[in-house]
Amino acid sequence: MIKVSKYKHNIIGDIMKNVSIWSEEIDKSKVNSLDTDLDVDVAIVGGGITGLSVAYYLSDIGYNICLLESKEIGEGITSRTTGKITYLQEDLLLKIKDIYNEDVAKKYYESQKEAIKELNRIILENSISCDLKKSDSYIFAENKKDIKKIKELKELLERFGEKIESVYSLPDDTKVKYGIKGNGTYVFNVIKYLKELRKAIEDKIKIYERTKVENIIKDDGEYVLKTKNNEVKARKVIICTHYPFFLFPYLMPLKCSLEKSYVALYKTNSDIEYNAITICKPTISIRYVEGKRARYKLVLAKSHNVNFNNDDKDHFAKISSIKKRPDYLWSNIDVITKDYMPYVGKIDDNLYLATGYNTWGMTNGTLAGLIIKDLIIDKRSEYIELFNPKRSSNMSTFIKYPLYMFNSAYSFGTSKLIKNKSWYSKSVEFKKIKGCNVGIYTDDKGVKHIVKNKCPHLGCSLIFNEVEHTWDCPCHASRFDIDGKVINGPSNYDIHFDE
Repeated sequence: MIKVSKYKHNIIGDIMKNVSIWSEEIDKSKVNSLDTDLDVDVAIVGGGITGLSVAYYLSDIGYNICLLESKEIGEGITSRTTGKITYLQEDLLLKIKDIYNEDVAKKYYESQKEAIKELNRIILENSISCDLKKSDSYIFAENKKDIKKIKELKELLERFGEKIESVYSLPDDTKVKYGIKGNGTYVFNVIKYLKELRKAIEDKIKIYERTKVENIIKDDGEYVLKTKNNEVKARKVIICTHYPFFLFPYLMPLKCSLEKSYVALYKTNSDIEYNAITICKPTISIRYVEGKRARYKLVLAKSHNVNFNNDDKDHFAKISSIKKRPDYLWSNIDVITKDYMPYVGKIDDNLYLATGYNTWGMTNGTLAGLIIKDLIIDKRSEYIELFNPKRSSNMSTFIKYPLYMFNSAYSFGTSKLIKNKSWYSKSVEFKKIKGCNVGIYTDDKGVKHIVKNKCPHLGCSLIFNEVEHTWDCPCHASRFDIDGKVINGPSNYDIHFDE
C-alpha cells in the first residue's frame, strides 16, 4: 500500500528546492526578445510542448512563422509535468466511454498511441538526447472499491487489442489491491526534448522569449498581437498557452475546471524503471527521474480542484515523507475539460486553440501539433472532430456548466470574505494602503513584499503560498511571484504595488 504522510511538517525553510527539477535544464543565458514590429503568416503564442510541437510540424510548409513566449521556452506549465508518455491515463477512457460511447473512447486511445509513436519518431529522426526510456505503465487500486473499475478498464483495453497484464504488486514490491500493466510506454526529460526540438527548427522559425502577448485584436481579416512595446501582424494565430486568456467570448471558465497537484522527488539508489498511477482520486502518481547529480523517485499526490481546499502548506506537508525530506518540491495546475478530451482546433477564422489536456500534456501537446498542421494545410485528420473545441455538449457535459459557475462563484466569494487564512504564519498579512487592498509577505530577512491583492483576470482575492512563495488565484489559478510578477495566466498583468 502506498501512503502519503498524514503528519504536518514545518517544511518552510528546510533545505530543498521548491522548483521543478526540469527547470534546471532551462538556459536563460541567451534569450532573444522581440524588439521590433513583425508581419508574419502565422504567429504561435506559447512556447511549451504544444507551441514547440506546432512550430515543428509547420516549419516545412513554407510559411513565415514566429513563436512568442512570455518567459523562456518550456518554463511554464510544461516544466512542472511528470514527463510520462503513456496511454494508461487513470480512468479517462472509461469516462469518455460513459459520456459518449466505446467508439469515441477507442479513437481517443488510438490518438494517444499515435502521439507516442510521433514522439519516438521525432526524437529518433532529430537525434534528440532527452533521457527517453521505455517504462512500463501501471494503473493500480488503493481501495477495494476501485478494483471493479480497473477490471473494466482492462477489458476495454483488451477489446481495443492491447495486451494488459493483471498485477498485485508494483516492480518495487509495493503491494496493491489490484492493478494492470501495459507496455510500449515511456518517460523522458521534457525540457531537454524542447531544447533539442528548438535547435531543429530555429533556422526556419523566429522564436522570441520574454515576449508577452498582452492582447490579440482582429483587424480587417488579420490579427494584431500586442506586446508591451511592439506589434505582430499575422494572418493566422495559434494559441498554445496553458489557459487561453485572450478568448473571453469562448468562455473558458465555463468549459473546464482546474486541478492542482503536488510533486516531491526523493533521491534513490534503485535502478527500477516503471511508472504508475491510481485509477481514481485522490491521485498518486509515480515515476523515476534521472537528475544531474542523482536518480530520484517522483511522487505526485494531493490533487484537488483549485476552487476548494487551498491550504498549500498542508498539502505539501502531507506529500513530504515523515522519514525523509524531499529533494525537490513543487506544484502544478492542469486544465480538466468537461468531457476529458482536449480542445484542439479552429475556433474562428484563422484562429486556432490547443489546451485542456486533463493532466496528459506530453501526448496531447504533441498531437495538437499534428492536428493544427492538418487544419492549416486543409488536410483531413481523424482527430479533428474528436478534439474540436466547438464540439457539441450532451446532457452529461451540459450539466457541468452550472457546476463550474458555482465553483467559480464560491471561490470568488470566499476569497473576498476570508483573506487571513487559518494556516497563514505571522509573515502574511492584508491591509488597505492608499485605498488599495494589498497582501504583504515579510521574508526571513524582514523585507516586506507588497502586492495588490486582486487578480487582474476576474478580480478574485489572492492566496499566498508560503512554500513556493507565490500569490495564487483560487478562482482560475493565475500565479504571481513574491513581488507580483505574473508567472502563469489566465491573468496577463502583474500585481505590483507602488507605495
